[in-house]
Amino acid sequence: MEKLFKLKENGTTVRTEIIAGLTTFMTMAYIIALNPNLLTNFDTGSSLWNGVFMATCIASAVGMFVMAFVANKPFAMAPGMGLNSFFAIVVTNITALTGMSYLASFQAALCIILVEGILFIILSVFNIREQIVDAIPLGVRLGISPAIGLMLMNIGFGSNVGLYSENGGPFYVMRDFFGALTPKVASDQMGSAYAEMVLTVVTMFIGLFVIVVLNHKGIRGCVLLGMLVASVINWVGKAVFLHTNPFASLANASFIPPVKDMAETTLFKLNFSGLVDVGWFTVITLIITFCIIDMFDTIGTLVGTASRAGMLDKNGKMPQMREALLADAIGTVAGSVTGTSTVTTFVESAAGVEAGGRTGLTALTTGLLFLACMFLSPIAAIIPAAATSSALIYVGVLMLSGLKNVNFSDLNQVVPVAVMLIAMPISGSIGHGIGLGLIIYTVMKVFTGKAKEVSVLTYVISALFLIKFFLVA
Repeated sequence: MEKLFKLKENGTTVRTEIIAGLTTFMTMAYIIALNPNLLTNFDTGSSLWNGVFMATCIASAVGMFVMAFVANKPFAMAPGMGLNSFFAIVVTNITALTGMSYLASFQAALCIILVEGILFIILSVFNIREQIVDAIPLGVRLGISPAIGLMLMNIGFGSNVGLYSENGGPFYVMRDFFGALTPKVASDQMGSAYAEMVLTVVTMFIGLFVIVVLNHKGIRGCVLLGMLVASVINWVGKAVFLHTNPFASLANASFIPPVKDMAETTLFKLNFSGLVDVGWFTVITLIITFCIIDMFDTIGTLVGTASRAGMLDKNGKMPQMREALLADAIGTVAGSVTGTSTVTTFVESAAGVEAGGRTGLTALTTGLLFLACMFLSPIAAIIPAAATSSALIYVGVLMLSGLKNVNFSDLNQVVPVAVMLIAMPISGSIGHGIGLGLIIYTVMKVFTGKAKEVSVLTYVISALFLIKFFLVA
């Protein structure tokens, strides 16, 4: 282990790395069930759902294994949120445009993901993606980590836990519970979901406080332990106060991987002939759109999380960035041939980094757990979302500390960073936040007479984002 991952050089141990990997896994295990739900329109139990479920586990693991052994970084990968929703919309549009079945349209859309992944491999090998990272101005780069922090807090408080009742839904903690004028208004609005919402809020804050106290006492694995305490609180609360069995899903759960369904629906089922019917202009536009979003989501996550972990040099660059970028490219190719949308670096990696993860052993641990979920997915499913919210909020608060590195006397730094702080949580996209930051930085430099300080590549990237925002639907 020492020779493979250079643990001593990175100031870590096998135990710390494994705990960090487990922590990361617990914060992002939701993707294993959510991704097939989104990509199949919640057609749970169907052959396509099972195929996407298997692809999610396999492609994520492949990306993390490359991250572990090639880049030796602690970052975890999985089909990206936002990108998977966009992919589902693309599949639906292909179905409407061509008259093909949803499955055939899905297999045609996988061809777009394959092309994207191959392009990223080429760009990574020739250092072009690394040059794009270097083109991001230092001021914008410094704002990525705190902006991601606010995004994590928004996920934890806002969208991570959505509850439904006879009154509809989803109902969210920040919008519907804390956003209500009084408890009565919240109760009337949520109906029977109100009791579960109260338990969710209690679970979330108890988990957060446990993490903070354990961290204050210098206990390693405080994030994981806090999540475990929160999970127990939630399970007991459901059994005692809501009179429901938190483990009911385990009763009829299958622990046999649906390999046959994947082989029939998604494994190497690339429908190139169906893609031709879509039209080349549309296909090229979709490839470019996927590339832009994925590239800057990945870059933002890597730079932001590495900044928090102290992995950046004095120039704000991360060693072995090329290898880390190559990992998500290979993961994306693996996803296309197994049956899922773009694989990208997950922002929840920050939880594992905060737990002490510093090497590829963290990524390897998380990857192995994803593979294990092909057999043990029902167990991963009982981790309450409220418990993961505790970790996301805690890590988000810590990442805000990156603001101390921003020069608040320089408006060319402050304004782009301020916009990113707002844009990332609202849009839910790291890439879009960076894009807005770059555009504003470039415009400000030009109109303050400092146009020569902006690199040619920064101008190009800013122009591409302008096209993406205003011309590409």
